[in-house]
Amino acid sequence: MTFTESVRACLSKYVTFSGRAGRSEFWWFAAFFFGGAVVLSMIDAALFGTDPNAPEQVGILAPIFQLAMFLPYLAAAWRRMHDTGRPGGYLLLPLAVSIGMYVFLFLGIFAFGAMETAGADPDALRGPAAILGLSGLMIAGVVQFILLILLVYWLTRPSQPDANEYGPPV
Repeated sequence: MTFTESVRACLSKYVTFSGRAGRSEFWWFAAFFFGGAVVLSMIDAALFGTDPNAPEQVGILAPIFQLAMFLPYLAAAWRRMHDTGRPGGYLLLPLAVSIGMYVFLFLGIFAFGAMETAGADPDALRGPAAILGLSGLMIAGVVQFILLILLVYWLTRPSQPDANEYGPPV
C-alpha cells in the first residue's frame, strides 16, 4: 500500500475500529500524522511566532490537525493490533496505568492529609509522603515506558497470514 492509498484508506475508515489494517497502512498513516503535525507546527511558529517566555502562546493549525486526526490514527492502530491477532484494547493500557497512578496519588494525598488532621506531626509525615509519591511516580514511569516499547513491538509484528477472529487478511 502506498502513502496516498494508506492516508485515503485510514481517512475513509475514520472511526472504524473493526477489521484489520496492514503494516504499511498503519505506518504510512502514522508518518502522515506525525509529519503533518511537525509541518503545521512550523507554519504555526512562522505565522504566530514563538516566544519562550510566553508558553501560553500556542499555534492553532497543528492542534486542530492533531485533534482531527486522533480518531483515525487510533482506529488504524486498533485495526493494526487486530491484524497481529491482538485485541485493540491493548492500546489503552498506558491510559489505564496513568489513571491508576493518579488515583493512588490522590488517595495518598488524602491519607496523609487525614493523618495530619488527626494530629500526626506534619514534619514527620513529609518525608514518607515524598518517598512514597516519588517512588510511585518512578514505578508508573517505568511501567509506561515498558508498555510503550511493547506496543511499538506489537504494531511492528507481521500480519497473521490467515483469517483470524477479527476478519480476513488485508
